[in-house]
Amino acid sequence: MAKRCEICGKDPKTGNQVSHSHILTKRRWLPNIQKIRANVNGTVKRVNVCTRCLKAGKIKRAI
Repeated sequence: MAKRCEICGKDPKTGNQVSHSHILTKRRWLPNIQKIRANVNGTVKRVNVCTRCLKAGKIKRAI
């Protein structure tokens, strides 16, 4: 599944995991992406949406 929200464009971010001894290793923060059926321009489509957009009501679920 794609790791990008089709509504807001949120995608994975990268950075360093920092241990107690300050050893840095690469890591990724992934957005919480859900594949849902939604009404898009009057038609039902499957879209990848982050949970923040779902909670904010930026997209309507299809019944």
